[in-house]
Amino acid sequence: MPEREFEFLPNLPKANLDDRTFQELVNECLLRIPRYCPEWSNYNPSDPGVTLIELFAWLTDQMLFRFNQVPRRHYVAFLELLGIRLQPPIPATTDVTFYLSTSSDQIPESNRTISSGTEVATERGESQDAIIFTTDYPLIIGTPHITHLFRTNSIEEIPQNLSDNYLSGSAWRLEADEWCSSAELNIFEQNPQPGNCFYLVLNAQDNIEGNVIGINFKGEAGTSTGIDPRNPPLSWEAWTGNHWEQVLLKNSDDYTEGFSFSKLQREKGNPLEDGADIELHLPLKFPPETFVNYRGRWLRCVYLEPQHNQSGYRQSPRIVKLSARSIGGTVPVTQASQVKEEIIGESNGEPGQVFYLQSPPVLPRSITKGEYVEVITTNGTVQRWTEVIDFAESTEMDLHYTLDSQSGMIQFGPLIRDPGQLKELTEFRSEVQSLPTQILASQVEPDQNVKLNTRQYGAIPSKGAIIKMSSYRTGGGLQGNVQPGSITITKTAVPYISRITNHKQGKNGAEAQSLDHAVLQVPKMLRTQNRAVTVEDFELLALDGGQGAIARAKCCPPSSKPEDMGKIKVLLIPSIPFHNLENGIPPEIFDLNKSLIERVSTYLDERKLLGINIQYEQPEYVGVSVQTEVSLEEDYQSPQRSQEIKAQLELSLYKFLNPITGGEDGKGWIFGRPVYTSDVIKLFQKVKGVRYVGSIQLFTLTKENNKWERNSSPVSVLETGDLGLICSWRNDRQGASHLINLI
Repeated sequence: MPEREFEFLPNLPKANLDDRTFQELVNECLLRIPRYCPEWSNYNPSDPGVTLIELFAWLTDQMLFRFNQVPRRHYVAFLELLGIRLQPPIPATTDVTFYLSTSSDQIPESNRTISSGTEVATERGESQDAIIFTTDYPLIIGTPHITHLFRTNSIEEIPQNLSDNYLSGSAWRLEADEWCSSAELNIFEQNPQPGNCFYLVLNAQDNIEGNVIGINFKGEAGTSTGIDPRNPPLSWEAWTGNHWEQVLLKNSDDYTEGFSFSKLQREKGNPLEDGADIELHLPLKFPPETFVNYRGRWLRCVYLEPQHNQSGYRQSPRIVKLSARSIGGTVPVTQASQVKEEIIGESNGEPGQVFYLQSPPVLPRSITKGEYVEVITTNGTVQRWTEVIDFAESTEMDLHYTLDSQSGMIQFGPLIRDPGQLKELTEFRSEVQSLPTQILASQVEPDQNVKLNTRQYGAIPSKGAIIKMSSYRTGGGLQGNVQPGSITITKTAVPYISRITNHKQGKNGAEAQSLDHAVLQVPKMLRTQNRAVTVEDFELLALDGGQGAIARAKCCPPSSKPEDMGKIKVLLIPSIPFHNLENGIPPEIFDLNKSLIERVSTYLDERKLLGINIQYEQPEYVGVSVQTEVSLEEDYQSPQRSQEIKAQLELSLYKFLNPITGGEDGKGWIFGRPVYTSDVIKLFQKVKGVRYVGSIQLFTLTKENNKWERNSSPVSVLETGDLGLICSWRNDRQGASHLINLI
């Protein structure tokens, strides 16, 4: 297949090396027939000779087309001179939770650690292989111990009033890691008010970061407390060092059902003897903290203001026993497979040797994870070599190599010869050949007599040495952006594990960079000179730093206030897969994770000016819902075709009203641009079968208690903040976000 031109580059005038066409070649051959073959008089296309002329003219035309592709090859050669390398695929990341078959205190301590590099995977389908992930670091599942229980009447970001330390009272005693009381304890006020909360402090020495723990409560059944057990107005939070983070994933993890023990009663259990657990997923960062001279790892349960679909407490729940245990743990994973101890070849002792790994593409290497090249010499010595970007600063004594991540090519240092040495070699050989035969036979090799001007960049593995890659990881791509609950298989045997799952979607996976994309980035790279100075520079370099995991970036220049000088805010929008675009893109998918921010920050910190402080945030996403009536043409008013039109209208709204594919140009919704009813009219009029569009109402969607609700008041113009972006998606709790009636 012929290579196409880079159509997106500036189309400057350029001449073809040979601009003759197929027909011109045929005509030229026909004009030469009378000169070279005068007896040939039939020039009709049906003549076999003319057929041969057309055949060879076609072959010549193909050759000329190839000649005219030389500028493309030159452009690629220029990219190589600039050091441009195609970026490999970016692996997706997520968190995987391992659930134990029993509590951690019943498992030997040696089996409580899930090692780094443990492989987990999705299930293998009929048309798709399993997607493999590996743990980023070891997961230690500890045993939690409750040391303090405080009750406060009002919630505070930094707890200050902790006078009610119940476990220090004489009524409470510790029996076999369970706190027991001789009298029932109200965990809120006798007449609870929103804002009441209680704090649980876990032992600071317990290694429980990322653990899944069960807090067991035993008490009197509280059916008279007045709440709906299926939807209690409670929030469980953990202190991460700078903020309180939700640790109750879903209401069904609260088996006490808001301390009412309703489920336990329905199952004929005894709340005072059996109790019920509240399953909490502790943060990956859960450091000890000191509040009011009490040190430990802090949890709290807050009584929230009841919403319209909730009922509040009429009286406080009461407990008599309290304990904690670990039932699992969560650890970050990366979509990658690990290859260890791969023999890649044997050195021939020559400079510039090239070897290839068997499983490209190769993910970024880490020395701490033992990912480097080893050279085993003939006498058994093992040398650790260092990867470099290029050999520009390497000497002949440096054990350096380069590794192309996308192709897996490993190259050792080249030998560069001075062009002037060719003349010296020629003169030397001329002198040697003029000598008598007996002298010539005893002559040594030329390179031992002539001092050549050469330089070796990087050392050369000795002849016969074995080249080995100690370890590397391969993977990456959009396939790693798996849905929650997809990772269920343990590829590495782990004892005492009953099941695993991922509660979050895989994020930040991106495909390998194409040549066209690299060519498109070169003008930007030459404009920025790899330095962040202007607003555009920060945006372009943020995209480069994301290595495909950032879809859009917006740089906000500092304000004129003296205290804001040198402060720059960069808004980041992660790339996401579009396999579920029919349901829209909810804002939660665009949440930034720490690893992506660190990747962009590391890249920009090396290129920014001194004294510049960069703050990375995500834009304010505004949910939008559309309600309208659409009249169809007569040919499209059958039930089947009407549903097809409605689905097409909804899909067009989802594509138009979102941060990445939205807007008029399809490159993402413009920051701060409002939504007008005329936008919807213009969009719907493009759909075949639509006769006219009736009245249009726009609604904003707001999030309350982890639920998105549509505001009751419609607006004619939906405004956003200066840095806000529009999002439109299907809300599973209330049906379609867009109400389109066909008339």
